[in-house]
Amino acid sequence: MKKALIVYGGWEGHYPVPLSELFGGWLTEAGFDVTKSDSLDAFAKAEELKTYDLIVPIWTMGEIPNEYAENVSQAVAAGVGMAGCHGGMCDAFRNNTTWQFITGAQWVAHPGNAEAHYTVNILKSADSPLTEGICDFDVTSEQYYIHIDPAVHVLATTSFPVIDGPHAANGHVDVPVVFTKKWGKGKIYYNSLGHTPDIFDIPEAKELMKRGLIWAAR
Repeated sequence: MKKALIVYGGWEGHYPVPLSELFGGWLTEAGFDVTKSDSLDAFAKAEELKTYDLIVPIWTMGEIPNEYAENVSQAVAAGVGMAGCHGGMCDAFRNNTTWQFITGAQWVAHPGNAEAHYTVNILKSADSPLTEGICDFDVTSEQYYIHIDPAVHVLATTSFPVIDGPHAANGHVDVPVVFTKKWGKGKIYYNSLGHTPDIFDIPEAKELMKRGLIWAAR
C-alpha cells in the first residue's frame, strides 16, 4: 500500500483543514495509507520522510526552518512525489527559496481577487494522461499569476489580463495553471486552482487534481 503524508496549516483563509480532508479522502479511495499532520515538525526527519510515496503540502504563508525544507528536498530527490494546489504549495513559504526551487513556482499576484472570471485552457500539445479527455473550462476564483521555473512541463494555462491593471500594459500572456516537473527521482505536480475547496466541485478541476495527486506518488 502506498503511503501519503498531508501536512496542513498556515493561513486559515485557504481552508487547510477542509482541503486536507478532501484530498485525504480521495487518496484513501485510491488505496493510499494517509497520514495527516497539522505541524511542520512532520518534516523534521529526512529518513522518515523517505518512507512515504507522496507528500501533499497544504500550508499557506508560513515560515519553514531551512533544515525542514532541505529534508523535503532530500526525500523528493530520493523518489517521494509531491503534489499540491494554489497557495498551499506555491505560496507556502515566501522566504524559502529551496522550497520554491523544489515546487517550481511562487505566487506573486491575483488581479481581481476571488471575483476574476477566467478560462483554464488545456494544452492539447502536452499529450499527457493527466489531461486526457479534459476540455477547457471556466471558473470564477483567484487567477494566479505565478513566477515559474523554466524547467516545468505546462499542462494548462490561463490568459492574462482578465482584470485591468498595471500588468495589462504588457499585453496578452499565458500563465501556467497546471504543471509538472522533476526533482531528482521525484515527481512534482502543481495546480493553481484551490482558493476555496468548492472549486473542486467543478468536474474538470476535480479530475485534474485527483489525477495529479495519484500521478505524483512514487
